[in-house]
Amino acid sequence: MSRTMTRDSGIKNGARFHVPDRLGPGAEVGLPELAAHHATRVLRLGVGDGVVLFDGSGGEYEAALTQVGRGGVRARAGRFHPGGPESDLRVTLVQGVSSGDRMDFTIRKAVELGVDRIVPVFTARSVVRLGGERMDRRRSHWQAIAISACEQCGRNAVPDVDEPATFEHWLSACPAPDGPRLLLAVGGRLRLRELPSPAGAVTLLAGPEGGFAEREAEAAASRGFVAIRLGPRVLRTETAALAALAAMQTLWGDF
Repeated sequence: MSRTMTRDSGIKNGARFHVPDRLGPGAEVGLPELAAHHATRVLRLGVGDGVVLFDGSGGEYEAALTQVGRGGVRARAGRFHPGGPESDLRVTLVQGVSSGDRMDFTIRKAVELGVDRIVPVFTARSVVRLGGERMDRRRSHWQAIAISACEQCGRNAVPDVDEPATFEHWLSACPAPDGPRLLLAVGGRLRLRELPSPAGAVTLLAGPEGGFAEREAEAAASRGFVAIRLGPRVLRTETAALAALAAMQTLWGDF
């Protein structure tokens, strides 16, 4: 496998591809269409070239391409490497749906920063409104972005992107917390460094353009969310959650 090197914690210097099929040593699988295009048209890989495969359940496989052509691109999995660069800090990001490319950017960078799960919610100030097939397509699009981010950053466990819901529905249905619940707010009383290290998973609630409506912030507070401020400046929706995630990784995680 000329283009991979191995180490105890995984594989480096190899093109990484997620496959939906469950992998095992010796398994031969076809690469998804976008991955196949990237392998052949962008990276110019051919039969025999080494790649890295992962199925999202944890760990990764050394692999080699066995077929490249009109019939598709296939690879055979070899040696398995368990684990991966997952953070011990578990964070669920509940993100108010933003417009344009902002949501895509937030999801991609949140995955790179180690987020464990992403829950898109429609709030009073969300510009985007989706329903039916459009919502299904957008969720699939966001999940594909999460997969692409994992391929790029080396993660082997793919964070789930939940089905979008209204803020009220999500808040009423969310289970009892096993860790802190944080709400990003310009007028928050506390800063992250004033909080103790979390004993369980963190739920981080970030608003869309314009933030949360007052009634939404009050409803979140009634469910145990603590308002947190990120310094004296007003951050954009695509910046706020990412700044918070980076700060939490610095204070409590693996930065």
